[in-house]
Amino acid sequence: MRLVIVGTGYVGLVTGAGLSSVGLDVTCVDIDEGKIAALNDGVVPIYEPGLEELMQTGVRHGRLLFTTDLSEAVKGAEAVFLCVGTPMSDDGSADLSALFAAAKQVAESAEGPLAVITKSTVPVGTASKVKAILDEHGAGKGLTVASNPEFLKEGNAVKDFLSPDRIVVGTDDENTQALLDKIYRPFLLREFRVLHMDVRSAELTKYAANGMLALRISFMNEVANLCEKVGANIDQVRRGISKDQRIGSAFLYAGVGYGGSCFPKDVRALVHTGREHDVALDIMAAVDDVNRKQRGVMLQKVLDHFDGDVKGKTIAVWGIAFKPRTDDIREAPAIVLIEGLLAAGAKVRAYDRAALKNARERFGDKVVLVEDEYAALDDAEALVLMTEWPEFRLPSWDEVKRRMTDCVVFDGRNIYREETMRDEGIPYYGIGRGKGVTYDRD
Repeated sequence: MRLVIVGTGYVGLVTGAGLSSVGLDVTCVDIDEGKIAALNDGVVPIYEPGLEELMQTGVRHGRLLFTTDLSEAVKGAEAVFLCVGTPMSDDGSADLSALFAAAKQVAESAEGPLAVITKSTVPVGTASKVKAILDEHGAGKGLTVASNPEFLKEGNAVKDFLSPDRIVVGTDDENTQALLDKIYRPFLLREFRVLHMDVRSAELTKYAANGMLALRISFMNEVANLCEKVGANIDQVRRGISKDQRIGSAFLYAGVGYGGSCFPKDVRALVHTGREHDVALDIMAAVDDVNRKQRGVMLQKVLDHFDGDVKGKTIAVWGIAFKPRTDDIREAPAIVLIEGLLAAGAKVRAYDRAALKNARERFGDKVVLVEDEYAALDDAEALVLMTEWPEFRLPSWDEVKRRMTDCVVFDGRNIYREETMRDEGIPYYGIGRGKGVTYDRD
């Protein structure tokens, strides 16, 4: 079976490589000639554990190809997955121009029956618009539409694709449904967890899922902020509520807010969709507002510690990506922190295992970016942890104190024990663990 993936971004590459791993012939298409040339040279443009190996296997066995020629790729294919970007517009809506352009070209290039599947995250009603484009530019060719949203977690996307907890398929065409069942059956041999539904329900499922997860994060961050005011500990509160089987433990960790390319964009797009249909999604709007504020929490803690004056001070930052196991810095809380420190006149030295390249493109020479976590500490007066990479979990506190001019730790992910910091004599600020504890140093 021959398949086409339109778009070689995060979703497109994981989808293409994953489908090729079960014996399907996959051609990935992108208009970016430089990116396609790099992919053909074996260069993977994103950091995602396991993806490079999966892609190399597909290429080596001739089941995974990369090209800029969509018209040629569509010939003889049975299905086309639209995985192009749908960036957020200024009003919070999703920009669907690339998706519609791809649909038009697919329709014009198709030679016969073809299933066109939207895998990009798109608002409710998008598939109907895609179908109208297909009907206009590919009339009589038997082009059908389905919605097949992705549920990939950055940093764990390969595993998520190869071992999905569920696959959502929305279509009213029986042949298209059967085709997608056939495509996905190899991934679900022991338990066929494909959820069939109408197209609009499938489109909304993606937004609803991300909205719920974002809600849990923002709720816990609000409770953490309350903990600091009343003298409670968010870690103990989390343990107390997570044992309730109706609540569970997932996405209940307080921190500096969510970031990346999905939650911020999808929450705002969901609110925008509600406005378009005269439905006020007040909870989702509040989730977004809480998260915007939470991303500035560590900056405020740093400023408060230094009585509002960080001018000329060197601040070390551990972690720039919005979460571990990715190089994605889009809407990352660390970006808010760094930009705020720079605006206040501070000097910033930062380290991240995967995101240095993207950070250099963002900040240029405004930030000193180093290749080693301890090098970020040289002559610093404070350390702020923003991304919980494994190498930060058990640092040598003797080395930390030796490197720094003065030592205070701001823990944006609550990975350090307050008892440990007390024993080390290091002033420490977490999230939802009180207003900060200061200890005398030797």
